[in-house]
Parts: sequence; C-alpha cells; structure tokens
Amino acid sequence: MSQLPVISFLASHGGSSARYLIAAMEGGVLNAAPGIVVTNNRDSAIFHWCLDNNLPVRHISSKTHRGADNADDAICDVLREAGTDIVVCSGYMKVIGPRLLTAFAGCILNIHPALLPKHGGKGMYGDFVHAAVLANGESESGASVHIVSAGIDEGPVLLQSKVAVVPGDTVESLRQRVQATEPSLYLAAVNKFLAGSR
Repeated sequence: MSQLPVISFLASHGGSSARYLIAAMEGGVLNAAPGIVVTNNRDSAIFHWCLDNNLPVRHISSKTHRGADNADDAICDVLREAGTDIVVCSGYMKVIGPRLLTAFAGCILNIHPALLPKHGGKGMYGDFVHAAVLANGESESGASVHIVSAGIDEGPVLLQSKVAVVPGDTVESLRQRVQATEPSLYLAAVNKFLAGSR
C-alpha cells in the first residue's frame, strides 16, 4: 500500500480552508494525510484550533526568526520535517519566500477570491477584490485555485468557481456568495492536483 501524500498548511487567521480540508482527509473524502499547520500569527484562531484538536502547529514569522529570510528557512525546514508533499495556503497573508518556492516548486496551492487573471496581484486581497469587481461592472465573479509562483496570483489556475454579480450587490453580499463556493472548490482542486501528480 502506497503512502498517502502529506498536505501541510500556511494560514494567518481563521484557516477555514485548512479546517475543511483536514476534515475531508479525516473523513476519507480527500485521499491524503494532514501534516503541519504553520501560522505567522500566534493569536490566530487556526493556531488555537490546532492546539484544541491535537494537530501539529507552529508559529513562525519574521519576528520569531529575526527577519523574512530566517522565517523562510524555518518554514521550509518545518514543512520538510513533517514530510510535506503539498503546501496549501489558507488565508496566508505573507509573501511566500524564495527558499520555500524552490523547495516546493509547483506544489504550493492558493485560493484567490476572483476569476484570475482578473483582479489579482499586489493589493488585491479580501474585500479589495470584491470592491474592484463591482467597480468594474463585472457580470460575474468567483474564486480561483492556482499554483503559487514568484509572481503574486500569477501561477497556473487549476480550477475556478463562478457566481453571478447581481443588481444591488454590495461587497459583503458578493463576498458571501464567493466564499460559499470556496471550500468545495478547494477540495476539488486539491483532488485534481493529486490525480495529476500520480
């Protein structure tokens, strides 16, 4: 019997995607094993959720490791020690460092709340994305799961979900509809990635 691929996570706040995918692994819906969760925020909900659920978690940031380069090295080492095959970003608000990008090239996934390549890049995150969609008069939006590259939101797109932008939409209403598609989209994208990497 072949060993299951190990999925580890980078998260900054609530880590909802990490929680969903870990539950999918535990429930046999995602044929992989959870590795470790790395967060740059010790006060984050995901950090305490991991502690409460006996899941490996580490707090690593430029503050704990004296600069971005040292933090990059530490994150890379921790992920390798956990036997990580795939890194999934779950609301990770830091730029992926060069060592991590090289060590896990083509194996770091991220979800973005827009239909890339539209509304990606520096400064395009969270409600800024939804506001830009509305300001541009787009007829649809959605979410994209992509492979992380050196350029922000520029890596190859694996899968997208789409939602209509309706008259009277606000940033909040659009965000809620896009977010509702994200858990199942991320799961499908990770399954697609695993199937293609075998």
